[in-house]
Amino acid sequence: MSFLTKKSVQRAEKFLRDYDPNLRVISLDTSARTAVDAAKSLNCPEGAIVKSLLFSADDSFILCLVSGDKKASFNKLKKNLIIEKIEMAKAEDVKRVTGYTIGGVSPVGHLKRIDIFIDNNLDRFKELFAAAGHPNCVFKIDFKNLVKITNGSIMSITE
Repeated sequence: MSFLTKKSVQRAEKFLRDYDPNLRVISLDTSARTAVDAAKSLNCPEGAIVKSLLFSADDSFILCLVSGDKKASFNKLKKNLIIEKIEMAKAEDVKRVTGYTIGGVSPVGHLKRIDIFIDNNLDRFKELFAAAGHPNCVFKIDFKNLVKITNGSIMSITE
């Protein structure tokens, strides 16, 4: 069975195509579950991989898009977003809120509305690769279009 027939991948692909008919989901023979795996599979710098990280922040969820070679900073998130409590979302919350499983969380096509914050370090790369609904599926996009398609807010959120 092709990964492209998975409902989660089709949901991400529909969102991408509605934004720009030229955006394509790339199905990989190897895993892109982690930034390291994705970079190896795509033969690109680890930093060009967009990690989609869901956090429980006070009483809601936020999605942070960070470079594959960086770590999200809880302190910066607390300070910039004026929140008191932040932690990684549980796997079941990731699935319920985004509609994706960990390792395949796309920055787009979520089941519920989520505020999205994009780390400014992603701007270092001409081409970025982000998950497209499955650990073996990604899409290529530039920083400017990633910001537009997600309606994300750019800020410094990594260590």
